[in-house]
Amino acid sequence: MFVETVDHGPVRWLTLNHPEHMNAIPTSGWEELASAFTDFERSAQRALVVTGAGGEFCSGADLGTENGGVQSVDVRAARMKQVGAAALALHRLTKPTIAAVDGVAAGAGMNLALGCDIVIASDRARFTEIFVRRGLTVDFGGTWLLPRLVGLQRAKELVLSGRIVGAVEAKEIGLVLDVVDAESLRVTAQRLAESLASGAPIPQMFAKRTLDRSFELSFEEALEQEHQGQVICFATEDVVEGVASFLEKRAPEFEGR
Repeated sequence: MFVETVDHGPVRWLTLNHPEHMNAIPTSGWEELASAFTDFERSAQRALVVTGAGGEFCSGADLGTENGGVQSVDVRAARMKQVGAAALALHRLTKPTIAAVDGVAAGAGMNLALGCDIVIASDRARFTEIFVRRGLTVDFGGTWLLPRLVGLQRAKELVLSGRIVGAVEAKEIGLVLDVVDAESLRVTAQRLAESLASGAPIPQMFAKRTLDRSFELSFEEALEQEHQGQVICFATEDVVEGVASFLEKRAPEFEGR
């Protein structure tokens, strides 16, 4: 199996396990990823951490399994639908997601990281939209994700050059939230995930959906989205628990209902 999952309390860890190829995504890996994201959405776990095995995150698609130019257009079109389905499954998750990036995050691997809500990187992490250096264009949602994080001009520079961005620069330009030493990466990601997992799930769902659309909505439309979500939240058991825990000066215990 390319994708391995394990639960630590309320947090599910998803590990890309193809270390002999820097966790490059094999042909079967796209469906494994989509299935793993769907399984997480249906699970009781409250937050997801995506990482890679062997000190690397993901070097993108495993081009060695794609048979060069041998495959027909129809076969390649079908493959790209699998890539898109995996990206959509990640994007549509209603629960918080974190990418814990150690080592390389290249091509679709970089965009897999950026598709998570928050990216934490080790000091040896490096990012590249390497597609143009392989004769390819951007996929796994990178054309949508990257400009929202670094701005359009910087996104164009990174995509059109395919250059490598180190961890320090990645933080400076907004690709990652924080950089820690490699030995602290897992602990830092777990603590952050536990913090996110302690939030009320229904409000998190509405907040994620509206924030992801914030560049497309007018202010009035954003207010309407907030209004609709808040009306539903006021009718949940979790808002009762939230108020009670505040008055009782204790941590809330949300159930997602």
